[in-house]
Amino acid sequence: MSPTQVVVIVIVVLVLAALAAVAVVASRRRALKQRFGPEYDRAVAEQDSRSAAERELRERERRHAQLELTPLSPESRARYAAAWEELQVRFVDSPADTVGDADELVSRLIAERGYPTGDFDEQIAHLSVEHARTLTHYRDAHEIRLRNERGEATTEELRQALVHYRALFADLLGEDPVGHQPPPEQRHPDHPHDDVTSR
Repeated sequence: MSPTQVVVIVIVVLVLAALAAVAVVASRRRALKQRFGPEYDRAVAEQDSRSAAERELRERERRHAQLELTPLSPESRARYAAAWEELQVRFVDSPADTVGDADELVSRLIAERGYPTGDFDEQIAHLSVEHARTLTHYRDAHEIRLRNERGEATTEELRQALVHYRALFADLLGEDPVGHQPPPEQRHPDHPHDDVTSR
């Protein structure tokens, strides 16, 4: 084998290795994008580079794998669904208090599923692995709740907070927590099937 042939073979092997490495990186990137959805883009925007964001997301997956998550029993699911319907009814008379109660109910559900409930950012990181598509709702609800505690949230914002909480709540519960018929106090004459959290 001539030296030229050896050089050509080495170059071909290096090119193939580089292509394989690029394919692996692209495959991992696709898997992360698929798993994390909008959280992937958010992580990329928050980190110094795409590779740093991807390392962060893989670290979230690693920490998530160490959690002991448990599915809800049918009794727990029914209990949470009933509690949510009760929140909807109370919203009409006491929107500010109801948003705080919704946050507490969602936190209890998160804890019962086996997720840590301490630091909000850590909680978001753990939830992002399986519930990434509803985390924007949860962040928005959290922000409105904080404004509500400062007395700065409007009634419409409080209604939106309940809608946002409902998105993660339903995702964690595994079904829509709102019954087919809304409580009578929340029906609107023009839209008999509307309720405070349906819009």
